[in-house]
Amino acid sequence: MIASAQQVESAPAFRRRFRLAEGHGRLVSAQLSATALGIVELFLNGAPVSEDVLTPGWSSYEWRLRYAEWDVLPLVHADSVLGAVVGAGWHSGRLGFAGERAVYGDVRALWARLVLTFEDDFVQQVVTDESWQSGPSPSLLDDLYDGQTIDARARENAWMRPGDEPRGWGGVVTVDVDQTRLTPYIAPPVRRQEHLEPVRVWTSPAGATLVDFGQNLVGWTHLTVRGRRGAEIVLRHAEVLEHEEIGVRPLRTARATDRYVLSGGVDVFEPTLTFHGFRYVEVTGWPGSHDELAAALQAVIIGSDLRRIGTFECSDPLLNRLHENIVWSMRGNFVDVPTDCPQRDERLGWTGDLAAFVDTAVYLYDVGDFLRDWLADLAAEQEAAGGTIPLVVPDNFKYENRAGLTAAMNQLEYPVAALWHDAAIWVPWAAWRAYGDREALAAEYPSMAAYARRISQALDADGILRGVQLGDWLDPDAPPGQPWMAKADPYVVATACVHRSARMAAEAATVLGEHADAAEFGALSARLREAFNDVFVHEGRITSDATTAYALAIAFDLLGESDRRAAGERLAELVRDAGHHVTTGFAGTPFIVGALSDTGHLDDAYRLVQQTECPSWLFPVTMGATTIWERWDSMLPDGSINPGEMTSFNHYAFGAVGEWLHRVVAGVSALEPGYRRVLIAPRPGGGITWARTRLRTPQGDVRVRWQETDDRLEAELEIPEGATAVVRLPGLSERTVGAGTHRVTVPRQQSV
Repeated sequence: MIASAQQVESAPAFRRRFRLAEGHGRLVSAQLSATALGIVELFLNGAPVSEDVLTPGWSSYEWRLRYAEWDVLPLVHADSVLGAVVGAGWHSGRLGFAGERAVYGDVRALWARLVLTFEDDFVQQVVTDESWQSGPSPSLLDDLYDGQTIDARARENAWMRPGDEPRGWGGVVTVDVDQTRLTPYIAPPVRRQEHLEPVRVWTSPAGATLVDFGQNLVGWTHLTVRGRRGAEIVLRHAEVLEHEEIGVRPLRTARATDRYVLSGGVDVFEPTLTFHGFRYVEVTGWPGSHDELAAALQAVIIGSDLRRIGTFECSDPLLNRLHENIVWSMRGNFVDVPTDCPQRDERLGWTGDLAAFVDTAVYLYDVGDFLRDWLADLAAEQEAAGGTIPLVVPDNFKYENRAGLTAAMNQLEYPVAALWHDAAIWVPWAAWRAYGDREALAAEYPSMAAYARRISQALDADGILRGVQLGDWLDPDAPPGQPWMAKADPYVVATACVHRSARMAAEAATVLGEHADAAEFGALSARLREAFNDVFVHEGRITSDATTAYALAIAFDLLGESDRRAAGERLAELVRDAGHHVTTGFAGTPFIVGALSDTGHLDDAYRLVQQTECPSWLFPVTMGATTIWERWDSMLPDGSINPGEMTSFNHYAFGAVGEWLHRVVAGVSALEPGYRRVLIAPRPGGGITWARTRLRTPQGDVRVRWQETDDRLEAELEIPEGATAVVRLPGLSERTVGAGTHRVTVPRQQSV
């Protein structure tokens, strides 16, 4: 790897001029591999080498430094220049909410290898070494949290093409890096996904020029402008308005501000060494009218290049908007790492958020490779920490001088933070059920098994998991500054969650033929189930008598038949007592409506999901939300922002209800991994008269559309080749169908 030999007050640029070897015939292949300590943009003869951005993303750099590979044959000339600009990225920029910078190191470095193959099989290589040159770039400041400053007066692109060494350029130094860390991408790259035009440009009461893109999104802006040389345009980003101005307090210390210095000619700005979570932009220094700004500015949406596989739509427009909000929050937070939020000084790969949401994620996009890459980091962090799963992956916390939660956990011999650490099992198991990729499950199994054994070590003598727990995080009744203060007993939540993990570990071991492990983890599951009932279940009541406690006990099959019936009745009673408002946090929210509908309380499940008063899933929709909020009341009914320090407007965790929309309302779920056997079981309710879904499975597309009329229920099903479906419709006996299109009608008097 190489770094700039001189101190430059900008993102360093690198160049290497080379000529094709002669006498070997036609060039038939040109393969470029590259990575960086930071994020890198590469150019060949002035042209970008790919559509990828933010390369190589964020991985557990200590053990996995990913490199990208591209075919660049069309860009190679007889006399060429390979160029690069290296931004700070996650490696050297600000990271986390503790004010840390350069967590992994303060040197920005480049590694590249261009392999040129000629028709006579001669191979010529261009690699990073002391022969390269380095110099300044127009990017004077770049940071993922704070934004990017670009000086168009310094935008001189001669360095990207053959010619003499540019002025102000010098040499490079080599950087000693263990190259065994280099690993190819598993996940898809981050790319531009689409562009949005402004829906409104206006002047705020304070005199600020504001732009609304109509959608909370993740990315940056693209601006075309002509103005006075040296003039500066400043763009500040925010997710919401408060008191008719942009609401920046939820960003905490993140500046989320891009600055552009004009050249005097026509300038095009796109700050590709940063990204923001925003719907609104405050623009200072614009030289033209509002209409001209609307024509000159676009929002560029970025994200990991995932394939959409699942759609949902029904007759309730509020539920449709809720589903769209779930999709947009997933898009904005699946940017190389599955983050909690994309806008403030955090943006970390919180394990608990993904554990809560993963069953919905696998319905919406093909995230198999994305999750495999992240789980490889989890396993590397887990092994390095002696078996402990981090709260965030990659784990930047281990480098921070932290008090509070992580310090308390570090005092435990065997720390297990349920739900968060359970991602080690819940995430790969969800992917296995959705995609049926046995090879991926086998690769992830050692991490799963190690965590299952850590659970066993962490239990108290009575079989209960205690220790430091985050519990039912962000219960709507918790004080704004104490999100862990939930109604549900944290040890009830913890023991229930690790019981689910033990069962999944046993099932994974069975799938992979690890029979001794299957017996061990099955016994652990049985021990946890018995302890849960002995300690927490008394005369049909569960300790703390909270909705989350009952929802988890039902969803995770912790109860005997009579106690399950009692728990279902008590859960429904509590939901009714709360006026069908949400009463759950991170742990209970993914499972409560499923627990209601699975215990015969379908009407209560629908009324809970369709509630519009705060706290509810649809309250944000009625407030104009276009993504899922971190808190049920991230914005208060009066339009002011929640006073808590932790208030994101793009946080997918509570979007976990999407799984229920697909499985229960639309009626599609997997009976076997990879949907070799499909369950088609829509359960109409809530006044919804029709619903439809399409799910692209490994076997092909599964489609379901159902419609209720005054006298009948009609369903149309499409099952792909290689799959069979079990069909359960209200009022109709169960039947199995094969591939093809099937139409089923149930007379209304038979339906329930």
